[in-house]
Amino acid sequence: MKHFKRILLACAAAVILLLIGYFALNRGYTFFMKRAYPLQYTQLVAKEATANRLDPALVYSVIKAESNFDPNARSHAGAVGLMQMTPDTFEWVQTKLKSDTKYEEEDLYAPDINIRYGCKLLALLSERYSEKATALSAYNAGMGTVNTWLKNPDISKDGAVLDSIPYEETRNYVDAVLKNYANYKKLYQFNSKGETIDG
Repeated sequence: MKHFKRILLACAAAVILLLIGYFALNRGYTFFMKRAYPLQYTQLVAKEATANRLDPALVYSVIKAESNFDPNARSHAGAVGLMQMTPDTFEWVQTKLKSDTKYEEEDLYAPDINIRYGCKLLALLSERYSEKATALSAYNAGMGTVNTWLKNPDISKDGAVLDSIPYEETRNYVDAVLKNYANYKKLYQFNSKGETIDG
């Protein structure tokens, strides 16, 4: 009887240790993932995502893929800042926002301006293209390029969804943003004001 009790106690202790280990590993994994997929510029993202009816998780996903949260980032193609807008695109988006202030290229290094106009661009593309991957392709390769792809039946059967993405850089970019998006959705919950509930 004593032997049976010892076995029972040992089994119970093993189960408790396994549960403690599981929760510790889970907490460690979540901590590591939140370090890899951080929330930065939270007030700006919440404000602009809400104003443009965007999922904040998507905005964070684009920023991570574009600049990894470096406001001073500049690409080989001349795209600038957190959401990596080119001066030409920035100028075009300014006509859509109709601000009293005319901004210059160097203003894209300011996080508030970059996120405001980057979110506006993302919103315009999300309205124009029904599928997230198509909108993200346009964010990376430009609307003109994506519109040409959509007219090609070898690339798009229905003229609305890209069956394939011809540019490797754009394909990799879309894959990266969608992977980021899946992780941000898994790690964080956002309220209707675009603020994190459990950050």
